[in-house]
Amino acid sequence: MNDDKHSNSHDLDRIAFMEKELRYISGIIKQQGREILNSYTITPPQFVALQWLFEHGDMTIGDLSNKMYLAFSTTTDLVDRMEKNELVVRIREEQDRRVVRIKLLKEGERVIEEVIQKRQEYLKTVLANFTVDEAEQFAALLEKLHTNMK
Repeated sequence: MNDDKHSNSHDLDRIAFMEKELRYISGIIKQQGREILNSYTITPPQFVALQWLFEHGDMTIGDLSNKMYLAFSTTTDLVDRMEKNELVVRIREEQDRRVVRIKLLKEGERVIEEVIQKRQEYLKTVLANFTVDEAEQFAALLEKLHTNMK
């Protein structure tokens, strides 16, 4: 009986430790991402929107606002600014003229590819002193964590 209580408190300690580490890591990644974006004309929410379009293709503003958990009007403003900067374009659907899709333009694609590349370079330097085995294990555990969160 006593062993259960003992292991239970260790589990809670481990959970608390992991939550704190993930919070710190998330904060560092956000900060690093912002620093990379500083040399571009896009804001963090615009980066997220461009990333959705880059990974999933054309979307309606409704789709985009749902994916980003933003109000429709906020997403509309976001798209307006990105359209002004020639990162995206609105396209009316041939079949149903009421449906407007947001399409990523070459410049939007270039920006997103560059930013992701820089984020990957940062991660590469962070993982520099991981062994190949550690890096492979870490990748597998991250994938498992992500899958369990979905």
